[in-house]
Amino acid sequence: MIISIASGKGGTGKTTVATNMAVSIGSDVQLLDCDVEAPNAHLFLNPVIEEEKSVFTPVPEIDEEKCTFCKKCAEICRFKAIAVIGEIVLTFPELCHSCGGCMEVCPENAVTEIGRNLGVIETGHKNNLHFVHGRLRIGEAMSPPLIREVRSYTRPDQLTIIDAPPGTSCPVIAAMKGTDFVLMVTEPTPFGLHDLKLAVEAVKLLGIPRGLVINRSDIGDNRVKEYAEKENLPILMEIPFDRKIAEAYSRGELIVEEMPGWKEKFLKLYDNIKEMAV
Repeated sequence: MIISIASGKGGTGKTTVATNMAVSIGSDVQLLDCDVEAPNAHLFLNPVIEEEKSVFTPVPEIDEEKCTFCKKCAEICRFKAIAVIGEIVLTFPELCHSCGGCMEVCPENAVTEIGRNLGVIETGHKNNLHFVHGRLRIGEAMSPPLIREVRSYTRPDQLTIIDAPPGTSCPVIAAMKGTDFVLMVTEPTPFGLHDLKLAVEAVKLLGIPRGLVINRSDIGDNRVKEYAEKENLPILMEIPFDRKIAEAYSRGELIVEEMPGWKEKFLKLYDNIKEMAV
């Protein structure tokens, strides 16, 4: 089973839920941190990193000796990654979406592909927990290809927990698509409710079973709960605004290790997800 932990906005507690649930389960589980622009699950897990791999995406390179400057490559590119000016061809690798269309339409076979570095993937473990995360190269805008590469490490024989990026755009869809359950994490504030609504609509489009965790549940008001009831969105866990939890978080420590009573709560959360995902 693949569980994606998502939220409409950052800072709601996705990583807190993902890491604590993964450690509570303990064995036959892997955690994939797909928040490649700002991965932080490793700060709480402190995994032993065993391997690092650079990830590249193909971008065009033009052989101007073969090129007849017909502009077909520039015309097919919807992202303006190629421009033909007179007898000069300019490429803009940062704009390229690696569709390969320019290679297909070139009548002179003047377009080849080279690799643009997207970032790195690191793999390791914490005890019996298998860990993978991606780190997007600074200045790189194309995170979905790196997210898909992180997800390629999914082991079909294990439970996979995905720490998804915040928001509702392409990176989030890349992290959620094809999963068995989406666990959304929010907070009972106006911003939390607004972005939760966006996230719920995105998950509806994907047709994936879903549930909700309310973090810092005793602040704000009841509008998140009222919305969840209206949408038939089950509230599977509430985490209070607790000073001990905040202190553990600030030290990079796991709730279930500092406050053992929470382990049973996260295991109960996992049991509820299993029942709903069937």
